Amino acid sequence: MDSDALKALQAPLKDRYRQDPGSAIITLKAEGRLGEGVSCSLQTHKALVEAGLHPATGGSGIEACSGDMLLEALVACAGVTLKAVATALELPLTSGTVTAEGDLDFRGTLGVDREAPVGFRAIRLRFDLKGKLSDEQKATLAKLTERYCVVYQTVCQATPVDTQFSVNS
Repeated sequence: MDSDALKALQAPLKDRYRQDPGSAIITLKAEGRLGEGVSCSLQTHKALVEAGLHPATGGSGIEACSGDMLLEALVACAGVTLKAVATALELPLTSGTVTAEGDLDFRGTLGVDREAPVGFRAIRLRFDLKGKLSDEQKATLAKLTERYCVVYQTVCQATPVDTQFSVNS
């Protein structure tokens, strides 16, 4: 896809959202079903994913780890956002990889040490890109990728989550 095709694709959406800001508010949904043992199955757009405990918490390693899935979502969103920005700005980007790493202290989630954090202590997002970009283009690409990446912004802003439990007999 080139810049013109991307702009043509997005122009009517941008116009509608400018005219009717409420139409830009979309609720995305994910649903999982509790499975055998300590697992939860969720249907993605492409496949059924069985999530389970990470081996560091007693899991077999056969099921997907939700921490890995969070990092994968960050990589996917950042990669798509970067490509959209590069395409829209006609930046000469030829290829690249996006990598996310996150540090966890499993003492927290296992309740071994109440002082140990539950969740990622740090996440590193790396872009290794190929292309003939000026320093200014690199800075613009980085700034706009961070600004418009939904998962990156959600993680960085620590979006509040409203949790509700409903138990029926």
